Amino acid sequence: MYSVIATDLDGTLLNSDHQLDPFTAETVRTLAARGVPIIIATGRHYRDVAGIRNVLGVDAYLITSNGARVHAPGDQRIYSRDLDPAAVRRLVQPDLAGSERVIVNLFADDAWLIDRHAPELLVFHQDSGFKYEVMDLREHDGENIAKVLYIGDPEDLKQTAANLEREFGDSLYVTYSLPDCLEVMTSDVSKGRALRFVLERLDIDTAQCVAFGDNMNDIDLLETAGHPFMMNNANPDLIKRLPNVPRIGYNFEAGVAHQLRKLFGIRDELASPGQTPD
Repeated sequence: MYSVIATDLDGTLLNSDHQLDPFTAETVRTLAARGVPIIIATGRHYRDVAGIRNVLGVDAYLITSNGARVHAPGDQRIYSRDLDPAAVRRLVQPDLAGSERVIVNLFADDAWLIDRHAPELLVFHQDSGFKYEVMDLREHDGENIAKVLYIGDPEDLKQTAANLEREFGDSLYVTYSLPDCLEVMTSDVSKGRALRFVLERLDIDTAQCVAFGDNMNDIDLLETAGHPFMMNNANPDLIKRLPNVPRIGYNFEAGVAHQLRKLFGIRDELASPGQTPD
């Protein structure tokens, strides 16, 4: 009934410190050792997720930049969708970003490019050690960019989103991964599309897929999987959008790991923080 697992990272598989806890890592390793394919589906950069996967210690498929990149176990890139270079060159302009407080980022194939120093962001990348490179993004040619990311106060990002809607309409895929992270990809990109690509490669039906998510960029992922689950800490807008998707525990209580142990019949030999073995 359950043959493959697809999971988001931040707010879902990772704890409140944006790291893997031992209980979650042990659970995923146990299932991978049983031969269950693991698919990580996230808005994060491929190099960042590869570092987290190495900490996790499993051979996983990596869906990154919200579906703009897919890598097979062994780090072979098997799927790629780039933004139009002309669109990228426009997206980094200050009038599109709106407030000067909004931080603009580009996800290139092997680099995270940013328009200013923002050391506070590095806390999100403790497991992988992934770091940004500062540059004047207006000098970038726009080639080979998977994602444009705006980081800022939610109120500032509302204006950014309105600017994008006014200028690009539905020609881009614009979504939130966190309330302070507005992400832009080409229109034919989503986690769900990338998930279908991986499942076809594995010859596994979507009805056999278990999926976990917590935010608006997980909508298509959860709609694609036959057995979707939403975190208790999910974005309220996601709950409204997908009211019939079951809610499980919180990410800071290893909710995904506990649900997986129930679904796959694993006894909780190792208790997570704040939990006792079943």
